[in-house]
Amino acid sequence: MTIRQIAKYADLHGKSVFISGGGSGIGADLVRAFHTQGAATFFVDIDRSASDALCEELKKETGSSPDFQVCDVTDLESLAAALDRIADLTGRLDVLVNNAANDTRYLSAEVDEANFDASIAVNLKHQFFAATRAFAHMRRRGSGSIINFGSVAPRLGIRNLAVYSTCKSAVQGLTRSLAREFGEFGVRVNAIVPGAIMTERQRQLWITEEIEKENQKAQCLPRTLVADDIAQMALFLASDVSWGCTSQNFIVDAGITG
Repeated sequence: MTIRQIAKYADLHGKSVFISGGGSGIGADLVRAFHTQGAATFFVDIDRSASDALCEELKKETGSSPDFQVCDVTDLESLAAALDRIADLTGRLDVLVNNAANDTRYLSAEVDEANFDASIAVNLKHQFFAATRAFAHMRRRGSGSIINFGSVAPRLGIRNLAVYSTCKSAVQGLTRSLAREFGEFGVRVNAIVPGAIMTERQRQLWITEEIEKENQKAQCLPRTLVADDIAQMALFLASDVSWGCTSQNFIVDAGITG
């Protein structure tokens, strides 16, 4: 995939960036974007095959590859160890991107307690614990950017996503509360709220050509949103050019009016 260089953020060069769920989908474009900016890019994922392929692709395109580690973000000890490892290797942790999620759809009547807890773990719980662990490293430098991930799903009331939407609704409160706590130490906390992003997973499982056209009709901008649209917002929030932005939800949905 050709990487778009819409903007070059000089301050991102050399910064230490940690991305969860970076092996595919939106996460893969986040990894591509930060790596191409010259950031020291580290990512975790449970899919070794996809992640190794991404690293090889970037090595061919740029001459170097990001750092990948297999990690299940619901294993909080492993997640904390991965974050600590990056800080130890680079001597710093500048940016955390809490991207990992699972939007598998379930009829609410079929959700049991185990399924509910698993969804909370992968869509919300790890964002909190990754943020607090990252903050422990960032506060020593007096700066840092934490980027959480929400969704437009709660606002739109999408069917069969009740637990997922509950988690993504909670991200707004999590982001604002952490921004208040961390701000006095120079650490910013924001959330990106993606709209209908046409990843390979979405097209394979849920989005037909007809649904995609319906989505575009609901948007102010009648175009297909792709993962790189989210990556470009993440670059902005990670860079010092957004130093005045914290405790905010940045919606990237092409203006859904429905």
